[in-house]
Amino acid sequence: MEGYNHKDIEKKWQDKWEADSLYNTPDKVDGKENFYTLVEFPYPSGNLHVGHWYAFAVPDIFARFKRMQGFNVMYPIGFDSFGLPAENAAIKRGLDPKEWTYSNIDYMSGQLRSMGNMFDWRRKVVTSDPEYYKWTQWLFIELFKKGLAYKKKGLVNWCPSCQTVLANEQVIDGACERCGTEVTKKDLEQWYFKITEYAEKLLSGLDDLKWPEPIKESQRNWIGKSEGAEFTFNLTSGNDVTVFTTRADTLFGVTYVVLAPEHPLVGDLLSKVENKNEIETYIKQAQAKTEIERTDAKREKTGVELKGIKAKHPATGEEVSVWVADYVLAQYGTGAVMAVPAHDERDFAFAQKYNLPVKHVVAVNYSYAGESKFQAREGIETIERRTVTVALENSKGEILVIFEPETITLIGGGIDGEETPEQAARREIKEETGYVNVELSPVLIDNFFALGYRYTKQKNVRSNDYLFTAKLIDETKVESEADTDRHNIKWVSKNEVVHTIPDFHHHNHIWRLTQHPVFTDEGMIVNSNNFNGLNSEKAKEKIAEKYGAKKTTYKLRDWLLSRQRYWGCPIPVVYDPEGQPQPVPEEHLPWLLPTDDIDLTPKGTSPLGSSKELLERTEKIFGKGWKPEVDTMDTFVDSSWYFLRYTDPHNEKKFSGKDMQKNWMPVKRYSGGAEHTTMHLLYSRFFHKALFDLGLTNQEEPFEMRMNRGLILGPDGQKMSKSKGNVIDPGEHVERVGSDTVKMYLAFIGPYNEVGQYPWDLGGIAGVRRFLEKVWSFYSREDGLMQVSPSVEKNQETKFHQMIKSVTEDIEKYKFNTAIAIMMKFVGTNGLLREDKEKQKEVRETFLKLLAPLAPHMTEELWEKMGHTTSIHLEIWPNYEVEKLLGDEVTYAIQINGKLRGELRVVRDTEGQEVVQKAQSTQGIKERIEGKKILKTVFVKERLVNFVIEI
Repeated sequence: MEGYNHKDIEKKWQDKWEADSLYNTPDKVDGKENFYTLVEFPYPSGNLHVGHWYAFAVPDIFARFKRMQGFNVMYPIGFDSFGLPAENAAIKRGLDPKEWTYSNIDYMSGQLRSMGNMFDWRRKVVTSDPEYYKWTQWLFIELFKKGLAYKKKGLVNWCPSCQTVLANEQVIDGACERCGTEVTKKDLEQWYFKITEYAEKLLSGLDDLKWPEPIKESQRNWIGKSEGAEFTFNLTSGNDVTVFTTRADTLFGVTYVVLAPEHPLVGDLLSKVENKNEIETYIKQAQAKTEIERTDAKREKTGVELKGIKAKHPATGEEVSVWVADYVLAQYGTGAVMAVPAHDERDFAFAQKYNLPVKHVVAVNYSYAGESKFQAREGIETIERRTVTVALENSKGEILVIFEPETITLIGGGIDGEETPEQAARREIKEETGYVNVELSPVLIDNFFALGYRYTKQKNVRSNDYLFTAKLIDETKVESEADTDRHNIKWVSKNEVVHTIPDFHHHNHIWRLTQHPVFTDEGMIVNSNNFNGLNSEKAKEKIAEKYGAKKTTYKLRDWLLSRQRYWGCPIPVVYDPEGQPQPVPEEHLPWLLPTDDIDLTPKGTSPLGSSKELLERTEKIFGKGWKPEVDTMDTFVDSSWYFLRYTDPHNEKKFSGKDMQKNWMPVKRYSGGAEHTTMHLLYSRFFHKALFDLGLTNQEEPFEMRMNRGLILGPDGQKMSKSKGNVIDPGEHVERVGSDTVKMYLAFIGPYNEVGQYPWDLGGIAGVRRFLEKVWSFYSREDGLMQVSPSVEKNQETKFHQMIKSVTEDIEKYKFNTAIAIMMKFVGTNGLLREDKEKQKEVRETFLKLLAPLAPHMTEELWEKMGHTTSIHLEIWPNYEVEKLLGDEVTYAIQINGKLRGELRVVRDTEGQEVVQKAQSTQGIKERIEGKKILKTVFVKERLVNFVIEI
């Protein structure tokens, strides 16, 4: 047989598969279960890169595998063909975006076919085809009728480069996810989908999905459910401000109120404040900043007080100041916050800068636990005690710590009788250190509760600690406990205090609060009237019940779908003479994009607004004074239902018949990019749930299993980029080593169902090619028989069935890399050779079937050369025989006192006593136990022998 000529082989079989319609998938096959496996369809950018190969060629392995397992498998393909890249490229080249897009589709279709994938091309969908976007428009109208599509004016994300608005999900770290330009804000009227109405369904629906937990967690975090409460602050201006908080337990700690610069109330208050010009200037400055700049935790906080306006505290009736500050965003919560600087980092930074009050209302509630000798003991009396703790600083900036027999602490002790906390603190400083002249300051976080066992009292003590810092005025001292052997003091640098006082001791935690008095965790309520002594959880409920109302909010915002660009699906809406939006009737769908009179130059306004044809069409159909909508839809709308169209791609009367959906939905396995977890994947789930509620689908969730693939890097380990010159053109490698080699290399590079990064390695691709050539050479021999002993033959049969089992399980889990590795190992140990010719034929045919999904062209050629007249891809997947998975020999681990010291291979059914005797005589074991008393021998059949010897 001639050498492995991949070019001729791959061309031959691609042509034949297409001529035979091998991969055309019927909607039903008697006796077969349908299986829908899907990959995210590509954008027709003009040329396949290696990422496309990784996206489409590798999951093809799984599709072929399921088909050979007896399923009726649908593995469709199409093009997500609307969008900015086509429009920008067309502007740059002076072309029509449609011309650019469809020429790319033709070219990329040829490249995709060169993969040899089992795509059913009859089901191809192209989102820019009028036959497709007619139904995108129809679905929009259905959502509009149900109140799920609406138009409103508000601040939106604006990309200055793309000259269009963006949904929140398309802003990554403050920049446009497509071009990387910093996003600004604009006040515009735009179309939205009410995805927030489905926030809870989207969240709860994740629980039953068999998806990897990181994908589900990403969606949970993006939806961002928060349980909390709303409180209303009455302003002295006569207005009200509603705030949302998850920390109702901190209500009594509110010392000021903050409004976002964009809050609608700010404009109403401008005529009532004393510093109108200052506020207007600040608002302009704030609007010029990006969201990421405004929310950066490290950025210095700025704001302006609304002078002349106060807010009445809903619980205390006290008046607090009202501010405008850009660290509060209008689109989150209510656009206003109750500031609690003692228990919120941002509020504290703001309060420090503007010298605003800080009120502590949640105290640390610390309990010694674990292995600490101070842990409270059961059966021992617990006493309540008021105490003080002092961090004393000298002129060098050092802090005094006390070394006692039991531990190391700050200065501290109990409050006696009628003493005030300050008096007790001064007394303790004098008694424990001898210093008498100190300047004492209470810490903002003035309470700290601690429960533990006190050796000096031999009781459990629950202390209510008042915290102070102090500075020495001079070195004047009197006699004190520091002069005794039991009580030593030492000055340490501030940086060393946290390392000197044991971490388990509550003084360590107190020290940290003296340095940064912001306590953001939950604890014991203090300084809150009748709620003192409650824990945070209970206080949240009680305080919300009395002064506000419980409220659930979501971080998720409605999906902004308007785009001020041309190459997109036209929004099927017209406006009557009164300016009210009306859906385009179904008989006028598709509502076509105008083609002849469009100026594509980005101006920040919609190009469709310049089309006379669109305006004339609208007036002709609806009458004078009617106007068309000139925005187009976000392309994520197109891709939010394409998987449904694959099930019924040629239906001219429905977007997808429910009976056809029933054949295929939900998608059994969906593979895509991790970057779409909170965009396309979330949008698709919303769309599907909404359509289910409209009676247009058969189930709520569209995807039974979702897997995110990894990322292929350049050979330099960096993300591929034309500017870096590290982009890999897969076409060159297909020409040189073949499609099967490239496919198998990408499958071998790492686990496909885990998000990872894999550099392109020429050595790795060469290794895969060598493996395929080795397989080819085995099948090229006229007589591949070799003389082997019966024991070797038996061992090879065991390895053969173990291989079938492993390859089957690994492909099912998308662990193609380990499936390939075990096949390489099998071939590398002459696994294809047998003494018996019939056995050899069975092994060779079985091995080809296992390899077929991974190297479809080569295996098809070899299958034909073995005399078969039907495709190997129509064969049944091999089964392993369970009884043959176990070989004749087993390996025992030999341990001495639980430590591995050697191994022993014996015939499987060897008696235990004989195994122990052989283990005792094994080299490396015999020397260690000789002359030692064996106290016990542990024998675990087919696993280990452990000798417990006297030491």
